[in-house]
Amino acid sequence: MKTQERSAAGANRAATGTALAGDRLPSAPRERKPALAALAVLLVLLGALGATVLVMRAGDRIEAIAVTERVPQGQPVPDSAIKSVMVAEDSDIKYVRWEQRGLLKKYRAASDLVDGAVLVGSMLTKEKGLADGKVVVGLSLKSGQYPARIEEGDSVAAYRVGDRGSTGGGTGGSGNGGTGGGSSSRTDTLITDGAKVQSIKKNTEDSSFSGDLPVSVVVDESDAADLTAAASSGEVSLVLGPGSGSGS
Repeated sequence: MKTQERSAAGANRAATGTALAGDRLPSAPRERKPALAALAVLLVLLGALGATVLVMRAGDRIEAIAVTERVPQGQPVPDSAIKSVMVAEDSDIKYVRWEQRGLLKKYRAASDLVDGAVLVGSMLTKEKGLADGKVVVGLSLKSGQYPARIEEGDSVAAYRVGDRGSTGGGTGGSGNGGTGGGSSSRTDTLITDGAKVQSIKKNTEDSSFSGDLPVSVVVDESDAADLTAAASSGEVSLVLGPGSGSGS
């Protein structure tokens, strides 16, 4: 009897132990952070949006005006000297847009404009004519009085050249300027080294043209009288300055 009771008690304890082993304490649930997840998603979206905006802005292009030939300072920009070009829009650069080309008649070149330059507002002015103290002198030059490849916009020096009379008389030999022989002295006097070629009117498109050449140069007003006097007697010679000339 006692043996049966002990067996029953042991069975009860075993059952109780098994039940306790199965009834474990519940573990704490993993903490979720929906706010951080939402923030991460938002940052990704913002990054993608920013990249898209940059790409779109880089692709923003406007139709602007470019110069196709040289326009001297103080001269209007003719319709024949402009073309349409596409440029990237930049709020820091005040391009003259193609649709504004009709307004060019009211403006003049503030400085010499060269072929290929894209017009911005600072290149134009409403002031007419030349800068203060500057005048234009017209020259008619013969072959030998100008460089073969002189171009509009070149900086040049103007010299007065020619023979200045003769000394002595008689018929002495001229080889060594002997006693009694006629001799002449050649003088080359600088008139100005700050002239700029405003316009050239060639009679042919041939680059080897060597005939009379009408040239207009911009000089200081103080040099105009000497240059005009030398030009009237055909004693002017132009010399290209450093960096000028298409052949340089």
